[in-house]
Amino acid sequence: MNILRKLGSWDVVVLVALALVVIVGEATIKGVGTPVFWRFVTLEVIPIAIIALPLTLIVITGEIDLSVASVMGLTCSVMGSLWAHGVTSLPLLIALCLLLGAVLGAFNGLFVTVFGLPSLAVTIGTLALYRGLAYVVLGDKAVSNYPVSWTSNAISPIPGLTIPWFVIIVGVLAVLFAVVLHATPIGRGLYAMGNNAEAARFAGVAVARTKFWLFVATGTMSSLAGVFWTFRFASARADNANGLELAVVAAVLLGGVSIFGGRGGLLGVIGAVVLLSTLRNALQLASVPPNTLTIVTGTLLIASVVGPNVVGMARERLRRRRPA
Repeated sequence: MNILRKLGSWDVVVLVALALVVIVGEATIKGVGTPVFWRFVTLEVIPIAIIALPLTLIVITGEIDLSVASVMGLTCSVMGSLWAHGVTSLPLLIALCLLLGAVLGAFNGLFVTVFGLPSLAVTIGTLALYRGLAYVVLGDKAVSNYPVSWTSNAISPIPGLTIPWFVIIVGVLAVLFAVVLHATPIGRGLYAMGNNAEAARFAGVAVARTKFWLFVATGTMSSLAGVFWTFRFASARADNANGLELAVVAAVLLGGVSIFGGRGGLLGVIGAVVLLSTLRNALQLASVPPNTLTIVTGTLLIASVVGPNVVGMARERLRRRRPA
């Protein structure tokens, strides 16, 4: 029964689905599975995974942040504007961008935790607000005269591989977030909040303060993703990462995190990020139209909400059938 329980876990379902996509893709679509293919998959995975890590923790608490892609866009615009106005120090640019992300995340957190507004409504509002500010800062211009050393080094591969070195930073961040979520009292408090915030508060969990800092972390990580996005495409535009929040939320939910909070983990989320990116790149090689790719993402988003419940029901039936 322990084996059946493992096989029934949603994390395993996601990893098996990833393996099937790779196997079928390699057998039917020319170019899938090649080193160049995995390079493009990894480049797509990096910004989504960076944001999905803190967003996973937010969703586990029963909240959500839909402004993440707009934070990326505003970060790109501010970065481009600063560069155009003579801020040429790379460490200073990155530090200012991360500070901007922290402030934007704190703005979300303030309305959610201090004023008690629903995070869905707040971040839908800031999704539009931050994107609008991105156009105010940069307009419809593009800043693309960054030094080649910046743009090329940001996406340069690990020696001997085609995978960009930035994936190492993502791996380190993933380990840190996994330790916090799965091996510390903070993580247990997050699950408690998602299951019953009032009970968690009575148990001594600082619910409002914890949620506030989670929004700050999500804003900061979204800005880091914006910095990477700017260097990857060697261009800062106000519409950078437009619509990327759909891919991030889809990955988090497909990874087994309950939209109602209190359930989920980072292994499934990382697996889902790679699964979605692999599927999208494989379909692009198969010349599938972009609109169809959006339909596929939307379908998987629905499946991510329904699927874990179906698996949970199946596991419960297996448990009931187990002999006493």
